[in-house]
Amino acid sequence: MTGDFLRGRGRDTLSAEEVSVLEQAIDRVDTLPPRSVVTRRGDRVRESTLLVEGAMCRYLDARDGYRQLLAYHVPGDFVDMHGYTLRRLDHDVATIVESRVARIAHDRVDAIMRDHPRLAWLLWRSTLLDAAMHREWIFRLGRLDAAGRLAHFLCEVAARMRAIGRVSDDVFALPLTQQDIGEACGLTSVHVNRTLRRLREEGIADVGRGEARIGDAKQLARIGEFDADYLYLDDGPWADTDR
Repeated sequence: MTGDFLRGRGRDTLSAEEVSVLEQAIDRVDTLPPRSVVTRRGDRVRESTLLVEGAMCRYLDARDGYRQLLAYHVPGDFVDMHGYTLRRLDHDVATIVESRVARIAHDRVDAIMRDHPRLAWLLWRSTLLDAAMHREWIFRLGRLDAAGRLAHFLCEVAARMRAIGRVSDDVFALPLTQQDIGEACGLTSVHVNRTLRRLREEGIADVGRGEARIGDAKQLARIGEFDADYLYLDDGPWADTDR
């Protein structure tokens, strides 16, 4: 169940004992329907949720009925580990497609924090990786134009999916509508459609039918001013070789 946790981003530091502890901490595994709310803003959180298969997101609703995606989650992500200390979430969490999730009750997390400090450190690391992505999303929304925002988003998802072995021949699952992508990039669906068409016509990227194909990764990264260092990938420039 936990095979993708920190995969490509520090998983090799997990000992066999720590993997076993994390696996044994799982209370149950649920299969959730697509487009379903898992946790609502303000709800009391009593367990942490690890995404095993599928895709999920965190978001806030605006008064006009539109939403802003705050995070896009791939397998291996804890979608709400920060809720362990905060006890409530300040946003909603939902599935995008049918998803399998592993649930770990907070009393079991308490035991990990008490008895397995290095595993606790790695759980903390996973929340800090989330924070690093949040900062990059702020940069993307605040400083890039439409093409840059979309290109940066595609580069990030491609890098994260590659880290967990989910990219084949530069193709990976991206089960998002154009509206979803717009909500992640602060763009209207019309603007997303226009920008995707441009990327497709120029052979840079093709998005549709639930997947994305990267045709020119270097050009896509240039448009998106993308550098993967903030993802702290095992093969990235900020890999910790002293672990």
